Amino acid sequence: MATDPANSLHQQPSLDSLKGGAPFIGLTGGVGSGKTAVSDMLAQFGAGVVDTDQIAHQITSPNGVAVPLIKKQFGSDFLDPVGALDRSKMRHLVFANPEARKRLEAITHPLIRIESARQAQRLLRKHVPYVVFAVPLLIESGNWRQLIDYLVVVDCLKETQIERVMHRSNLPRNEVEKILEAQANRNERLKSADFIIENQGTLQQLQAEAPQLHQKFLQIGKDRLSSS
Repeated sequence: MATDPANSLHQQPSLDSLKGGAPFIGLTGGVGSGKTAVSDMLAQFGAGVVDTDQIAHQITSPNGVAVPLIKKQFGSDFLDPVGALDRSKMRHLVFANPEARKRLEAITHPLIRIESARQAQRLLRKHVPYVVFAVPLLIESGNWRQLIDYLVVVDCLKETQIERVMHRSNLPRNEVEKILEAQANRNERLKSADFIIENQGTLQQLQAEAPQLHQKFLQIGKDRLSSS
């Protein structure tokens, strides 16, 4: 009998079961804030990084574990010619229909957390000093906050976000504004943060902040070991 890939994923450990060793760091920020730049820098310093946006693309790519469930829930019209999620079409649907967003998230979010745990387990076996979970909708998801030890928010002005995303993704302004409306507002993110990285300036300025953050997490990990 063929193995259901979704079921095989459910055999992986949970993030809860992996907590207690290396610190778990949540990294979030609004679209265009610079989360990926920060996570890339921390990875270069030796941190383990789990990028949930990459996982979302993975599970909705051709033959991805979420694709059969999306097809069943929304129909084949929401798949592109190669069998991946038609992200543009789905984006328009979920912006117009909050109920559709909930149905999509009910499919993707559990699978993302399962794959996140699998990747975290692999990183912990490599003895990384800490694990960074880059989660675009960490605040909005409601349950990620209890799975991490500390929350880092990458912050910048709303207008900066809009300009960056328009340039990066070649999207019209009104489309970017809709994306922002679907995310937690800036104040909500900042109130939840344990650490804030300001990314209003240049890449060089961001590169100056990242090593300080890395050293803080190394110290947290050392303190945890010494007290255990």
